Amino acid sequence: MLETEAAIQEALNAAGCLASREALRHFDTDGGPIRIGPEIWRTKGQQPKCYQTPYGEVEVERHVYQRSGGGATFCPLERDARIVITSTPFFAKQVSSKFAHGAAQDVQRDLAENHARPVAKSYLQRLSEAVGTVAQVKEADWEYALPALDAPVSSIAVGLDGTCLLLCEGRWRETMVGTIALFDAQGERQHTLYVAAAPEYGKQTFLARLARELDRVRAAHPHATVLGLADGAESNWRFLTPCTTVQLIDFYHAAGYLQTAAEAAFPQDPAPRQTWLQDRRHRLKHESGFAPVLLQELRDLPVAGLTAAQREGLHDAINYFYYHHAQMDYPTALAHHWPIGSGVTEAACKTVVKQRLGRSGMRWTAQGAAVVLTLRALVLTPDRWRQFWDKLDQFGFPVAVS
Repeated sequence: MLETEAAIQEALNAAGCLASREALRHFDTDGGPIRIGPEIWRTKGQQPKCYQTPYGEVEVERHVYQRSGGGATFCPLERDARIVITSTPFFAKQVSSKFAHGAAQDVQRDLAENHARPVAKSYLQRLSEAVGTVAQVKEADWEYALPALDAPVSSIAVGLDGTCLLLCEGRWRETMVGTIALFDAQGERQHTLYVAAAPEYGKQTFLARLARELDRVRAAHPHATVLGLADGAESNWRFLTPCTTVQLIDFYHAAGYLQTAAEAAFPQDPAPRQTWLQDRRHRLKHESGFAPVLLQELRDLPVAGLTAAQREGLHDAINYFYYHHAQMDYPTALAHHWPIGSGVTEAACKTVVKQRLGRSGMRWTAQGAAVVLTLRALVLTPDRWRQFWDKLDQFGFPVAVS
């Protein structure tokens, strides 16, 4: 049966090549003159060219046009059939989707072993880079609709975080990831939108991208409460504070600082330390107005007899609560069924960045990372990938006059 199925696939690919060749011919002109801007272009005749399809490579005779004075040429078939480099759009979609999930050699192996489609690795990279570049260029112009949800959106949680990426020059740089999560009135997450950008100084590309997506989501759900939810990094809150209604420090980061404070409160006795820690975590989470009370309690802890590490840990905890206690109104958040943890954003650092770009031995150029991150954000955001290709089919892939 295995050999039979392989033979069937080979026959299907052969039939697909025949059908694709005929389909491409339908996008060619009849050879008559065409107007591009103010100029008339005329055909040089039909010339052969090979195109990559999901089923194999096909050669097509198609009209190539040129101005009367010579110079650059233009192929209407490639514009109208939405050819990407030399690939049909569906094959470009297949390849770039696979490239978003795996390295070029993985895509090459999958196509060869599972689709009987041998393709050069360099071509797969160029094709995916072309798709990702179009997505980057069009991201400000193309608006994507939010999917139909099971319940009305009550709150919108915006978060951002960074994770390190190894660049080709051997340096580690911070790659930014943002999430916009939509929740219903019961606190159930309905949809998550992902944004990511390659390392850059100032993070302006990333922040502009995240702000643009947030504006569109807010316009779609004007009555939803917009929360900023992140760890204590100052750069996070420079972005989140002016564009959100409610600001919350991730509860689990705050609870982590309480762990170090507990070690300073009970340096020698672990039993009461654990009791104190559980009580303060519970009260911080459920007792209204407890954050400033807890801050004062930390300030009043004696430091005599503490080790240098314990004093430093207590100092860090006091500073953290001093600067962020106003962002620790967790009882109000829980009463409204708002999220209090930034786990969605922290998980995105792994799913968007690390799982694809952080594999053993990988190093990246800024442009290469930007392409893959753009593709992954499109693929991982529900329904966004389909909409991107619908728009590419509607508006076309940029085809330069060559």
